Amino acid sequence: MLSLRLGEAVGSCAVEPGALPYEAIDTCVGVDVARLLRHELAPVRVAALDAYLLRMLPHTSASGARPQPLAAGTSLEKSRARAEAVTGLLGPGPGRTVLVVGVVNSLLESLRSRGLGYVACDLKGGTTEWGEPVATDALAQLDRCDAVLASGMTLGNGTFEPLREHALRHGKPLVMFAQTGSAILPRFVGAGVTAVCAEPYPFFWLDGGPGLIHCYGGHYGGPA
Repeated sequence: MLSLRLGEAVGSCAVEPGALPYEAIDTCVGVDVARLLRHELAPVRVAALDAYLLRMLPHTSASGARPQPLAAGTSLEKSRARAEAVTGLLGPGPGRTVLVVGVVNSLLESLRSRGLGYVACDLKGGTTEWGEPVATDALAQLDRCDAVLASGMTLGNGTFEPLREHALRHGKPLVMFAQTGSAILPRFVGAGVTAVCAEPYPFFWLDGGPGLIHCYGGHYGGPA
């Protein structure tokens, strides 16, 4: 995870292990945000833009955000609470199949509890907690699914725009859960993105205390 601070705002971009050279950090220290926005590495540009937008358009009601508190608890308890908020943005519709890009088992668990099927996809591949195969090519799975639930990490690895274009072209719901680009992705609501669950730094798993996430767009009716 690369995080860059601009004043009081912290922008972030998660990357796969080895995707960001260690020396890239040195190219960011003390550099003004205008130069970072033109950096050769996409994760640096994403983190810089995230910090800039978070400073200019913080997660407030004026920006369209709905605060969603996370109660204190273990990482698993907080992950499950976040998952309920994220999957709730998809709205009702048991029987649909959701493409999940960026596998988080608590999200899959929440989808199962709502009667939603899913196709799990992650660059790491492998299997889910329930032994289901995890696809590695999200774009190849799009036609199998009625909705898309995707991680903000897609901003950094270049797969966000194809997902957004597909959702826009076919009228499919696209819900983003975003530690990466938490201030960027809300700007796409209504332009291919249906809803965003934004979670700026500090992230829920960093401590056991209460936390706060911010929801934009989508269905808003609480947990099913």
